[in-house]
Amino acid sequence: IENMDPMGVHTGDSITVAPAQTLTDREYQMMRDAAIDILREIGVETGGSNVQFAINPEDGEMVVIEMNPRVSRSSALASKATGFPIAKIAAKLAVGYSLDEIANDITRETRASFEPTIDYCVVKVPRFTFEKFPKTQDLLTVSMKSVGETMAIGRTFKESLQKAIRSLEIGRFGFVDPPADAGQEYLEELKEKLRRPNSQRLFQLGEAFKLGLGVAEVFELTQIDPWFLHHIQQIIEMEAAIRGDGLLEDPDRLRLAKSWGFSDVRLGQLTGTDEETIRQLRLQHGIIPVYKLVDTCAAEFEAYTPYYYSTYETEDEARPSDRPKVVILGGGPNRIGQGIEFDYCCVHASFSLAEENHESVMVNSNPETVSTDYDTSDKLYFEPLTREDVLHILQTEQPKGSIVQFGGQTPLNLAVPLEHAQARILGTSPDAIDLAEDRKRFQQMLLKLGLKQPRNATAFTVEEALSAASAIGYPVVVRPSYVLGGRAMEIVYDDDMLRQFMGTAVHVSPGHPILIDQFLEDATELDVDAISDGQMTVVGGIMEHIEAAGIHSGDSACVLPPISISADRQAELAHQTKLMAQEMGVVGLMNVQFALQKGEIFILEVNPRASRTIPFVSKAIGVPLAKLATKVMLGKTLVELGFTREVVPKHLSVKESVFPFGRFPGVDILLGPEMKSTGEVMGIGNDFGLAFAKAQAASGYELPTEGTVFVSVHDHDKEKVLPVARKFADMGFGLIATKGTARFLQAHGVKAEHVHKLSEGRPNVLDHIKNGKIQLVINTSLGKKTSSDAYKIRRATLVYGITYTTTISGAGAMAEAVGALQRGDWGVKTIQEYHAESK
Repeated sequence: IENMDPMGVHTGDSITVAPAQTLTDREYQMMRDAAIDILREIGVETGGSNVQFAINPEDGEMVVIEMNPRVSRSSALASKATGFPIAKIAAKLAVGYSLDEIANDITRETRASFEPTIDYCVVKVPRFTFEKFPKTQDLLTVSMKSVGETMAIGRTFKESLQKAIRSLEIGRFGFVDPPADAGQEYLEELKEKLRRPNSQRLFQLGEAFKLGLGVAEVFELTQIDPWFLHHIQQIIEMEAAIRGDGLLEDPDRLRLAKSWGFSDVRLGQLTGTDEETIRQLRLQHGIIPVYKLVDTCAAEFEAYTPYYYSTYETEDEARPSDRPKVVILGGGPNRIGQGIEFDYCCVHASFSLAEENHESVMVNSNPETVSTDYDTSDKLYFEPLTREDVLHILQTEQPKGSIVQFGGQTPLNLAVPLEHAQARILGTSPDAIDLAEDRKRFQQMLLKLGLKQPRNATAFTVEEALSAASAIGYPVVVRPSYVLGGRAMEIVYDDDMLRQFMGTAVHVSPGHPILIDQFLEDATELDVDAISDGQMTVVGGIMEHIEAAGIHSGDSACVLPPISISADRQAELAHQTKLMAQEMGVVGLMNVQFALQKGEIFILEVNPRASRTIPFVSKAIGVPLAKLATKVMLGKTLVELGFTREVVPKHLSVKESVFPFGRFPGVDILLGPEMKSTGEVMGIGNDFGLAFAKAQAASGYELPTEGTVFVSVHDHDKEKVLPVARKFADMGFGLIATKGTARFLQAHGVKAEHVHKLSEGRPNVLDHIKNGKIQLVINTSLGKKTSSDAYKIRRATLVYGITYTTTISGAGAMAEAVGALQRGDWGVKTIQEYHAESK
């Protein structure tokens, strides 16, 4: 697999291409031989390995960068690119098979000792989320910063690259145009950006060619091999030709543009028409894609596993069957807010369809997932999740329906366009999905049902936003509509902050209003996952968030079942969930986020789809909710499936989030309403302290059982931190605090030593952290207004690997966990044993 970027950019952050395009055959064979020699010398007896080389294109000098005697990130990519399942074969080798004894699943004739050969081109493009970390410079180096990736398959590099661009799901369907007024100053800035690799590099290359730079000059700036640059330049030249006249009248040119990977959306932009016009024109001239098989052997042998990619040629290898079939739309590339938890649901849907004797057809573009294994579903289409690509698959396969509620926001955004194109959506109707997203309709439904939500309004302009905020009363939560992962969401405390927010938010979700909600201070947030068959609704689980409302639900730790919510409040939450499911006609899964303030229940949002907590709830209660939901969508009732009441386990399960802060220099670890976590872990125990301690350990934090706790909290939190500080003191910890907090603690009978703030002289807090005198940090601030002192302390905890918490509720949970660790009553059980005890 060849990296498009030169050395100096982590391979996980580089666009990569298979097969290698710029090597001579001699170089290729030298590397192949060297890789095998290295494996033998290291002593790899069996299994997968990964060797990274660099080659100097000027003189052919070859160096080895690193070798991993294990499967690596690129092993998954190589497996998906070739159809040769490296990890599966490595597992068989580990138990004693040899390569010539293992059959190739795809050809059923060749053996695993037969090296895969491919007659297509694969391009992987990483997905970045620098917008989530505004303090970090967008710069790609040897430390990996991408949070996901997408892969595309085509007959040529051009086709695969353009398919990969639209697979990224960043609102782009091809290369982008420079601003109309771009002059010399803009060009100089662009050159500077090209010198320093960043997440927008691919699009900057396109702009450079549009502004008249040549391949030689761009090569000097980027050191990207001229082979790749020539192809990108040719795409840009083709765009210029399409802008000229004639494409709409000339079917041959339209076919050529499609074979180069141009999307209907981009062709619409270039010809001044729209996606539907181009689509109808193609259908009129019979210009539709055909599907080719991924077969590991460049079509030398017949392929038995239906693993397809689309291209614009003549021979179609798709083999639609007569069996009843369902298309599952996957989640696309991982990103913050939409990751592997949705892939879990898609895979379970596939298993469930097999149990119900339906053929499963998976559509996804993410090589990191289980859903894109060729043996997870009956058929796999490795294609972008766009309206154009999905409609062609539906046309080819003619399924009885499609499942859109399992892949996160990606398929949901396609639900209405697909329905308009006469595609049948299984489960909850696109209209109900829209009702949950549309503020006005949602408000009317809650009024009808007599349920409460925080005071709220919508605004398109700054003036509307300011008048709405003053009517609701600060603080308010503001966010764009139709986004996932709390994208660009903030808690705003005054007019100035709101003006600043409106400046950025309008770009995130153009054409949609900005949503403004009253912020419920000191409220407990709860998540309820439920399943409904259209008549009956059963609660899967009620999760209590450990952090107070205001922290995004994807970043907050949570516990199931709840530990501080009374039985009657829990019953009321379940009742309200059922009312809404009935009213919206939910068929399948739904998730409701509630806030509980002084015993009053407020509804924050409702999602009539699988939420990111479905895998956690399913594993906590021992019921595969996504599997059941698939059967419900096929028409079964919950009574038939035997799931008619909520399972309340006897054990406690804690979900904790995992954050990538260490990879983003300068980023603040303070949590807020915009999601920043990239994964999660789960701890199970018979009491909360133990479950929370296990979750902390799993996420990479060792909780101290002795030492010193540093406490520095905002005035707003001083009363609340008292019981926590007292608990740590009772457990034998020393307490140190900044002047205000120390004085407050001492006045209330908790012994605390005073330590200097950074501005008050040495030795200060940072010195203590560096010298290993502090084992735990409790540091809170109000809203986004945080002092630079607090920020430096939080960064130091990250650098020195010290356990920290930025919320009072988090500190309380840590105190309980430390208590459990001091008691030392750890036990190990399988998850099956926990589930058996709850039955």
